[in-house]
Amino acid sequence: MIAAYYKSTGDVDVLEVGELPTPEPRGGEVRVRIALSGINPTDWKGRARGELSFPFQIPHHDAAGVIDAVGAGVDPGRVGERVWLWDAAYLRQWGTAAQFSVVPEAQAVALPADVSFDLAVCLGIPAKTAHRAVFADGPVSGQTILVAGGAGAVGFYAIQLARLGGARVVTTVSSDDKAAIARTARADSILNYRQDDVPARVAELTAGAGVDRVIEVAFAANLDLNRQVLAANGTIATYAVDEEMPAIPVRWLLPDNITLRWLLVFAVPEEAKREAVAELSRALADGALKPLPLLRFPLEEVRAAHRAGEQGAVGKVVLEIP
Repeated sequence: MIAAYYKSTGDVDVLEVGELPTPEPRGGEVRVRIALSGINPTDWKGRARGELSFPFQIPHHDAAGVIDAVGAGVDPGRVGERVWLWDAAYLRQWGTAAQFSVVPEAQAVALPADVSFDLAVCLGIPAKTAHRAVFADGPVSGQTILVAGGAGAVGFYAIQLARLGGARVVTTVSSDDKAAIARTARADSILNYRQDDVPARVAELTAGAGVDRVIEVAFAANLDLNRQVLAANGTIATYAVDEEMPAIPVRWLLPDNITLRWLLVFAVPEEAKREAVAELSRALADGALKPLPLLRFPLEEVRAAHRAGEQGAVGKVVLEIP
């Protein structure tokens, strides 16, 4: 098969494209013919400074494709099933930047017939992270949630899932183009943090009550903002690192009983992963989720695709697999 892979970590130049053996599914696994491979920050960060556990690593965790073979113990009727993949490269060699990937069968999730691969490839890490960030502490119906970075992959799905959960959603973006993406996700209020006085606007939108929950992509940078907009007994759910050792303002957090929830999608309890996958599947069946705009690259341009992601491309960077 043709695949992108690397044998050492570093900048995009470590990525190669060439022939590798086609993997065979073992017991409990399925093999998927990949159509689209999704790229997330964890993919280029792992390539840049991760540790190699195998002679080579095929990157990328997320994908959309069709099951073409199954291992022992898997229903043969799954062959031909359209699926979306998650965590394909987590502690595994066969990521999705290839014509074929092999995963445990639960990590290849059936797609409704009317759901496109363009939507399916956007799920995986971003949508599962968003689900945990929104619902880890229980139902959100009636709450007001601030989603930082509503045009980012996680933020985009956090908006949609919070709305589906009955919350009112305020989101922040940095440009008109990103505001249009957040509007597609059906955010109730969209604030441009480069132009708007976000604390004042949030106070206005909530009649001074503040928000119940913040879904945060830049914890350290936005601490002071969140201090101004978060209601007592609120929660900051943060899923990204923008500063290695941020100062934690305990004198604010403690009196207001603020909860900090740290979130790494790979470390989420298995039960929570299953719950996220089940709820995402229901939302797909109901036609309730939208895709991000896709920035497409052919497999042989994997270096350019990683570079685009690292440079902050707007939308979802994907590889088209021949």
